[in-house]
Amino acid sequence: MARSPKGAHAPALCGKFHRASELIGRRWTGAILFVLMETTPCRFATLRAAIPDITDRMLSERLHELEQEAIVERTVVPETPVRVEYALTRKGRELAGAIDAIGAWARRWMDVDALPAPKPAAARKRPGAARNPS
Repeated sequence: MARSPKGAHAPALCGKFHRASELIGRRWTGAILFVLMETTPCRFATLRAAIPDITDRMLSERLHELEQEAIVERTVVPETPVRVEYALTRKGRELAGAIDAIGAWARRWMDVDALPAPKPAAARKRPGAARNPS
């Protein structure tokens, strides 16, 4: 995108672009979309295992937000035990180009060594998990 010459009026921010970038740019949302692009349908535990450091609560919140925006659909499979699966909707799958472009940019420009090492899945804090009786 070309920059405006000095003294020119700044362009108005598109409301739809701003809303979309705020939604997709929320912490963990990109990772959730990335995993769902690769593995659909996907169960909650599979998503949690694929995304280092995400808590159950945060994953649940982000999935609910994406479901409210019709980007992700939640399907309850009536088995014993009940199985819940998450998949991208058509609207969600249309984000593939954007996710691929971010991935290409990241491979070119991001230094992986600068990122903190992910914690093992067992070390993640789980809501309702038993606490040490100290």
